[in-house]
Amino acid sequence: MTRDHSHDRRDWETHGFTGVAQDLTAGRSLPAAWAKLWALYPEAPVLRDYRLVNPVVEFDREPQWITAGELDARTRLVAERFAAAGLRRGDRIVMSCAPSVDLILAHVGALRMGAIVVPVNPAYSNSEVARVIDVARPTIALADDPARMVSSTDLAFVCISSLDDLQPVSLDSGVQPVPLELDVGGADDPAMLMFTSGTTGAPKGVVLSHGNILASAEAIRIAWRWTPSDRLILALPLFHMHGLGVAVHGTLLAGASAVVVNPFDVDSVLDAVAEHNATLLFGVPTMWVRFAASPRVAELATLRLCVSGSAPLASETWEALAVDGHQRILERYGMTETVMNISNPHDGDRRPGSVGLALPGVEVRLLGSGDEPGEIVLRGPNVLRSYWERPEATTEAFTEDGWFRTGDLGQFDPDGYLRIVGRSKELIIAGGFNVYPREVEETLAAHEFVREAAVVGRPHPEWGETVVAFVVLHDQFVATDEGAIRADLLSHAAKHLAKYKRPREIHFRAELPRNALGKIIRSELQKSAES
Repeated sequence: MTRDHSHDRRDWETHGFTGVAQDLTAGRSLPAAWAKLWALYPEAPVLRDYRLVNPVVEFDREPQWITAGELDARTRLVAERFAAAGLRRGDRIVMSCAPSVDLILAHVGALRMGAIVVPVNPAYSNSEVARVIDVARPTIALADDPARMVSSTDLAFVCISSLDDLQPVSLDSGVQPVPLELDVGGADDPAMLMFTSGTTGAPKGVVLSHGNILASAEAIRIAWRWTPSDRLILALPLFHMHGLGVAVHGTLLAGASAVVVNPFDVDSVLDAVAEHNATLLFGVPTMWVRFAASPRVAELATLRLCVSGSAPLASETWEALAVDGHQRILERYGMTETVMNISNPHDGDRRPGSVGLALPGVEVRLLGSGDEPGEIVLRGPNVLRSYWERPEATTEAFTEDGWFRTGDLGQFDPDGYLRIVGRSKELIIAGGFNVYPREVEETLAAHEFVREAAVVGRPHPEWGETVVAFVVLHDQFVATDEGAIRADLLSHAAKHLAKYKRPREIHFRAELPRNALGKIIRSELQKSAES
């Protein structure tokens, strides 16, 4: 049985969209849409580094605004230099760099020439980078640290600091230049190859077309009322969909501007907000927790819109930011395979703990029965066509009638707002009953001692699985009696949870293991629970 909100056009209308799904890809590709804007408003400021930071190279220039006309010219030059280094349409280019305007120029230049961008976390080790390179088989790898470059006879490595040294081929060199057409790709042409996090063995590559990334950027431009007058403080990593597919792509499609802040810290971001009269700020929950704890949290009030994504935002943090920061954080839901799917409304009720309503062009269903949570399935112009050279994985990812299986469990409220309750693979089955981790975690986090909590299942010979909790205490309770606190938390859980949902064990941690985007690494907790 399915519960279907896929054809409720009221969701799209709430987000300000009155067209049809195909309208979202009318611009053919992001580069084509960007180039039109640059030609119309060449003097508009678009990108600026807040400060220039590189762990290897000493910069000797001050950050400056890049205008739309300069962005057009510089990304054209970047594309020519990539072509001089051997990159061709349809080739892959790995980019593994800290956030900067230079990295955005490289990303845009590669997309304009029809290359496929492969973003890679700059925190990866050489062996992790090598695994991606083995699968993606890129022509060029762009990095900001030469020491991380993996040797390969077939691969050209370029340090981002020396990109300007790559000279375009000219007639004077005695070599005929390669004809280079820009912005001519179609909606079905591949644009990005992104590798999903949390995989083991061979990484699984997500092939996103120009239509996928255009449709999603257009949907959030409409839904979030993004205009040329907006200015984003961009303090996110640029190897992930949040930083690239939302922040960078959305800014350029809206004709807006962005200030790149790296590395992230609360004071730098708030200083940049004030200095540049910013209107937008996007973050992951870890960042919002730090803002909520800052004595400067009230400075968030000057922003028009604050958005949270990549992991669930605790209701406690949402409420604290609403009271102290005067910001009703807008939560949304996306994933690598589908870019952006669902969002709380810009104009309307933003509900803590909910990711909101389907974005323009996106159709949503839940697979399941009754009132129990079901697996979220999606379709729309934002959804990938295939995984990279993994036909079996592609087949498994779609239902027989063509809906993409997210692996996330969700539940609609009576108004159609969607709440994510966990991952299907994280579902704990205790005594034949389903235990949704988020319900247990929120119950524990509601206790005055607890800053945050995460739960996993541990195999049990009688019950199948039992619930094991990992808890981070507020600082003022860390030095107190753990035994007494544990007993208090178990008593609290007994008051609010059915017996099969209650943690059998509670372990205290100084912090929970997280990846670069703030998502809890449950595999590490799982190992601890089973050891």
